[in-house]
Amino acid sequence: MPDTFVDFRVIKERVSIESVLDHYGIRLRRINQNSLRGKCPLPTHSSKESKESFCVNTAKNIWACQSSSCSAARQNKKGGNIIDLVAIVERSSIRDAALKLHDWFLSSSSPPPKPAEQVGECAAQKTEKLVAKENSGAEKTEVNKPLTFTLKDVDCTHPYVQSRGLTEDTATTFGVGFFPGRGSMSGRVVIPISNDKGELIAYAGRAIDATTPKYKVPAGFQKSAVLFNLHRAMNIEVGDKRGLIVVEGFFDAMKIHQAGYPFVVALMGCTLSDEQERLLNEHVGMVLLLLDGDEAGRAGAQSIGARLMHKLFVKVIDLPDGTQPDQLSSDEIKSILSA
Repeated sequence: MPDTFVDFRVIKERVSIESVLDHYGIRLRRINQNSLRGKCPLPTHSSKESKESFCVNTAKNIWACQSSSCSAARQNKKGGNIIDLVAIVERSSIRDAALKLHDWFLSSSSPPPKPAEQVGECAAQKTEKLVAKENSGAEKTEVNKPLTFTLKDVDCTHPYVQSRGLTEDTATTFGVGFFPGRGSMSGRVVIPISNDKGELIAYAGRAIDATTPKYKVPAGFQKSAVLFNLHRAMNIEVGDKRGLIVVEGFFDAMKIHQAGYPFVVALMGCTLSDEQERLLNEHVGMVLLLLDGDEAGRAGAQSIGARLMHKLFVKVIDLPDGTQPDQLSSDEIKSILSA
């Protein structure tokens, strides 16, 4: 393999773990919108148990195997990112794994090579649903084109909305509520998503029971091209600068807004795309990162902070272990943000 430079950050941001799974013919069972599960396909897995120990979070682009035999073979590391995954499967160094991913998915000069032999048997798991498919490759003339309709009869007073700690006023402001009509969002709590111009581009639908997927978005919607709530938040000044609080999820943003901090946006995940970075650099002068209090959230905050600090003032706030902003009361949010 040629001795060329490879940007790990670009690899992890632009290559989805679903594409990697599909490349290796790994079939996993979908648990919800962002979670996949199945038997571990890694060569480090020596346990004979039939338990589905291999889990994938597609929103965070990470994986883990809960098997003790698998983690023991990797110095007790349960999981990692896509580069780690390829390095294990290919039995290669991290750098060589990154180069392979670049050649397979980010280079137009050659098609992906054949799957590695040690995971080839996964293709025979015909009873599992195929969930790791790349986009069809059809050209799009416009990303996240504005919708030509709005959903009617959305109930902002639904009990589920209240159970998430939102007041009727907050739910009405964001247009969030239960949709009883027909279509793909029927029977879900819908969350309108707008671009930075304020144009409605999609609805996310949150299941109110055990229905999967937990969140549903329209086919072709690219969350990496938008920051949730930016159109409301970008014109609010904090001191002598325009600043934003950046969180992971929809309900995180709504709870922060409700606590009296309307200058908040959500990444819809814990990674920052190039387009989201451009939007932040274009519209604000400072950013406060308030991501989830877990390993992925903290890693995401550090990575994002390192990228933004060259052009913006950045502050990172660490939440207690296992804590998410949407789980906090308004008083708790105020206490954290005023500290």
